[in-house]
Amino acid sequence: MLKKIASFIRKEEGVTATEYALIIAVVAIVMLVGATKLGTGLSSVFTSISTAI
Repeated sequence: MLKKIASFIRKEEGVTATEYALIIAVVAIVMLVGATKLGTGLSSVFTSISTAI
C-alpha cells in the first residue's frame, strides 16, 4: 500500500494536467472579458452611427 501511495505522489502527469487546466481557464476568462468589452464598444459605435443617420 505504501508503495502505491509513494508511486502516486511521484507521478507528475496529474500536476501537468492541472497546470494546463488552470492555463486554459485563465485564457477562457480573458477571452470572455475581452469579448464582452469589445461587444460593448461595438454596440456604442453602432448606436452612434444609427443616431447620426
